[in-house]
Amino acid sequence: MKNIDPRHYDIIVAPVVTEKATMASEHNKVVFKVAGKATKPQIKEAVEKLFDVKVKSVNTLVRKGKTKVFRGQFGSQSDVKRAIVTLEEGHRIDVTTGL
Repeated sequence: MKNIDPRHYDIIVAPVVTEKATMASEHNKVVFKVAGKATKPQIKEAVEKLFDVKVKSVNTLVRKGKTKVFRGQFGSQSDVKRAIVTLEEGHRIDVTTGL
């Protein structure tokens, strides 16, 4: 078995499975929820090591948390950082299966 650094699992939190992310997968892109402090080089290394693929580029975005009202109580959602990872031609990640 190959040597995987456990810190990679802290960087990649979860795959994002939405309609928009599914449409992006047709263009060789995969969307992940990542740690708030994760940098693009860290995300690239983690995806390459965990999924054994070659990453072409990484784009990140931070979705700011919204304020919501639930049963008269005000609450706020957390900020979420996402990474849109573009893979090299011929490489694929199936996010519907687990690691």
